[in-house]
Amino acid sequence: MIVANNRELLRETVQAWRNAQLKIGFVPTMGNLHAGHLALVKEAQQHCDKVIVSIFVNPTQFGPSEDFDRYPRTEQQDCQLLKACHTDLVYLPTELELYPTGRTTKTQILPAYADILCGIHRPGHFSGVAQVVIKLFNLVQPDVAVFGQKDYQQLTMLRQMTQELNFPIEIIAAPTVREEDGLALSSRNQYLTKQQREVAPCLYQTLTDVRDRLLSAKLNFATVIEEASNLLEEKGFKVEYLELRDSTDLSIVSSAQKEVTLLVAAYLGKTRLIDNLSFTLNNEI
Repeated sequence: MIVANNRELLRETVQAWRNAQLKIGFVPTMGNLHAGHLALVKEAQQHCDKVIVSIFVNPTQFGPSEDFDRYPRTEQQDCQLLKACHTDLVYLPTELELYPTGRTTKTQILPAYADILCGIHRPGHFSGVAQVVIKLFNLVQPDVAVFGQKDYQQLTMLRQMTQELNFPIEIIAAPTVREEDGLALSSRNQYLTKQQREVAPCLYQTLTDVRDRLLSAKLNFATVIEEASNLLEEKGFKVEYLELRDSTDLSIVSSAQKEVTLLVAAYLGKTRLIDNLSFTLNNEI
């Protein structure tokens, strides 16, 4: 596995692969890797000859009161995991390399994604995500990029951004990897106390319960969601949102026969958890 600490080695390697007409896949990460990240790498390997993984804790997607400073940095361990799963190259850029003129430049994204769901509660987050992904796309120039479905709003935004900016990159979504009890894998799960960890699977269970209720009978979805949100609050969550949205563009669901996605974000103690569940809604709502 090649470890590239600078763009020169990255570009030299990518050019050699291009000259050999190899298909290149890319998985951008913030490190502190777990089985969910490695599943993204394996997904990329299914579609490509070579796979590049970047590790960079991006400061522009964290708010002033968020966990940028305490976000786990485990570079050595991450590289060992990536080598074990046959990653071809890991790119470890510095902040200076990605932000040579500082963090002040902002990337404008489609307001449709910035001003709903997580965008409301994390102002500037998606601008920071778009900013760093654009930079990494320009540096890596992959044929394919793989993102996880767990960050569904991010995935949807990046798909449209890629289309809007005419990047010749195929965006592939990899399924969410879960613990046996249903909790979606996340680097932030390690912040949970033992007691909170026992409660955390209720988040996904609530999504499946809401889905089952909506599919089993003609019910008012707003009422069902409000009841589910109240139940989460009773279990100790502080719910930011629990909403049903169109799976394609995250617009508000307003008709029957829709591919829809339930999305939730909630705090458990000081830890913010997100999850989602997609399904086909056949009932009138």
